[in-house]
Amino acid sequence: MNSLIRGIATFQGSVVPGQRRMNRQLVRDGQHPSALIIACADSRVAPGHITQAGPGALFVCRNAGNIVPRASDVVGGVSAAIAYAVVALGVRDIVVCGHSDCGAMKGLMNRDLLKRMPSVAARLRHADAAERIVCEAYPEQDRHHALALENVVVQLANLRTHASVAAALARGALRLHGWFFEIETGARPAYDGARGRFRPIAEADMPVAETSYVGSRPRAA
Repeated sequence: MNSLIRGIATFQGSVVPGQRRMNRQLVRDGQHPSALIIACADSRVAPGHITQAGPGALFVCRNAGNIVPRASDVVGGVSAAIAYAVVALGVRDIVVCGHSDCGAMKGLMNRDLLKRMPSVAARLRHADAAERIVCEAYPEQDRHHALALENVVVQLANLRTHASVAAALARGALRLHGWFFEIETGARPAYDGARGRFRPIAEADMPVAETSYVGSRPRAA
């Protein structure tokens, strides 16, 4: 805690004076983030650091395992954050960001680790589909890393069940992204929905999990 207190003092003494104009503008104009990022609460995974985004650029929701409950299952903080970001803030992009060495995925693979954490176990049931895929389709030695990747894809599917997301996709106002952060190397592949696999992010080529399906929906008779 002492290091955090020192950090606060440094922030107040050295950083805030140089940001007063920006801070006043943030208060005056309100927040207008371009994206919602749903990331894991792991202390090693910081969306603002990964993206080098400044204050006001991202609307962030973090929880163990970057879980997105299906809309019909539970009304909670993640569901509220999604609705607020899409309806009130008008974000154009939503990112589900998983990562390597994820403790939540380790717990999903070894349920004994969760016996003393029933709330975590209940939360991770929203990733059961990813566990089933990995157990049936991957060699045992590759399962933990594969599970963290598959979990991103499953949470994207859960995300589509939310009414605000479905409506924004239908009117061409939203894109969905699945990212994966490799802690050790800093690599950040993204899920390509058209190809059904993760591939590297390049500045001129950003894989997208799903974009608007305007034009492909059946027309009313």
